[in-house]
Amino acid sequence: MEEKNSNKFLQGAAVLAVAGLLVKVMGVFFRIPLTNWVGAEGMSYYSSVYPFYTFFLLISLAGIPVAISRMISERTAVKNYGGAHRVFNVSVWLLGGIGFVSFLIMHFGAGFIEEIVLNNPGTEYAIKAIAPSLFLVPVMAAYRGYFQGRQNMNPTAVSQLVEQFFRVGVGLSLGYYLISAGYDKFAAGAIFGCTAGAGAGLTIAVVIYLLNRRVIMTQIRRNKHNEELEPWQKIVKEIIIIAIPITIGACIVPLINAIDSMMVMRRLQAVGFSLTESRVLFGKLGGYCASIAGMPQVLIQAIVMSLVPAIAAAYKLKDHDGLRENTQFAMRATMIIAFPCTIGMMVLAHPILLMFYPMQAEEVSSTALVLAIMALETIPMSPMVTLTGVLQGVDRQMLPVKNLAIGAVVKVILTFILVGIIPINVNGASIGSIACSAVAFWLDARDVRRETGVTFNMKDTYLKPFISSLVMGAAAFICYKVLMLIVKSNLISCALAIIFAVIVYAVMVLITGTLTIDEIRRLPKGDKLVSLLRRFIK
Repeated sequence: MEEKNSNKFLQGAAVLAVAGLLVKVMGVFFRIPLTNWVGAEGMSYYSSVYPFYTFFLLISLAGIPVAISRMISERTAVKNYGGAHRVFNVSVWLLGGIGFVSFLIMHFGAGFIEEIVLNNPGTEYAIKAIAPSLFLVPVMAAYRGYFQGRQNMNPTAVSQLVEQFFRVGVGLSLGYYLISAGYDKFAAGAIFGCTAGAGAGLTIAVVIYLLNRRVIMTQIRRNKHNEELEPWQKIVKEIIIIAIPITIGACIVPLINAIDSMMVMRRLQAVGFSLTESRVLFGKLGGYCASIAGMPQVLIQAIVMSLVPAIAAAYKLKDHDGLRENTQFAMRATMIIAFPCTIGMMVLAHPILLMFYPMQAEEVSSTALVLAIMALETIPMSPMVTLTGVLQGVDRQMLPVKNLAIGAVVKVILTFILVGIIPINVNGASIGSIACSAVAFWLDARDVRRETGVTFNMKDTYLKPFISSLVMGAAAFICYKVLMLIVKSNLISCALAIIFAVIVYAVMVLITGTLTIDEIRRLPKGDKLVSLLRRFIK
């Protein structure tokens, strides 16, 4: 049973990781042409609205889907399939109602948000363009949460890919068409892609559910003897009890980003930067770097989305070995991803930015340091997110909220001070975020050890992937410099250096024993991977 549950977790995480990576790559290539078309100043309209929208979205989105997947996983673990389906039905109506109210507030409050909250004239059109997705995305999340609770990650992966495909296609088309109409119209067209993508993703999620409904209903009928149908009021109460702490915690990070949208621009202008200069600096932070620096978090979120229902099921069944095994492997997988991504982005910051934004070479030169500093946050943020998932799975969702709130206070203070120092400017926001994640990570690790008894081997979890990443970083840097001398093309040199870095890291992971043969074998297509890699593993 333990190995079967562990395999489900690994396979689910792998499916979501692949889909999430593809989604993130499409997202990066969405921002590349936009930024090349209008530069940092034009992207400031988009970049200032998006964090505020994300914060608004997470009010309805963050906690409830996690609660849904956890509650469904707990009921599925004891074969109460009818009760699990009832949770899903209630959640659709609950999320739809909350999402609709959020849409109304953002749409009709667009003028107030533009003038008072963001203090960035010209963003009202963008705010109204993205507002409908505040209704569409939560309903879609209910469908995804249902399948995730059943530890079936495929529907989530498919709907994510469809959602992002339409977001990119519609956003790029409208953005390009509206460039001549001004930055405000351009931003509205580009950001409307989010609404179009949400509509497409929801449609696919509903279709997948309808295609599976017959099997689901058959499973419910066959297990009627295990069925326990709770009143909808009780279900809503349980969802709220679980979701409120998670929602508060999940809103802290976008709230911090929203505070950045309000604070950074004001602080830059307060110390002497003009409105245009402030927009350019903030555009570097949000327009050039945010999507690239955020790519590793897609893989980490895939781990967490698969981890929470697996931990919840193990906790419900009192499977202490399964809980420990999944938690420890999730942390190791997290650091195996976090270290190389961070070091890779740091040593190749300028080549990566120039590869993505060749039409903005002058701005890119002064943006490399921004990306390098922002990339550092991946190291503390990634394990923090994973440990948050563990605490949510064992019904201790309030602890990571408290820990992140403490980190957020540190973040706000540091950001206010450091952004006001002219040589540091926008980098102060990134340094503050690093401190926030580091504080929350340390506190989460303490709480996981206290609540579950799970500990982490320092050598296997942190040291081995760190050493492998250092070797990889040196190899990538040297490879890039040598190739530039030979081919004199940044695109070719950077792309080949990244490929070489992946190969070097894979070899180092195997040489150092960061991953074992058994762990590789339990991944999707693991047997084939083992047969190909056997020569590298002692």
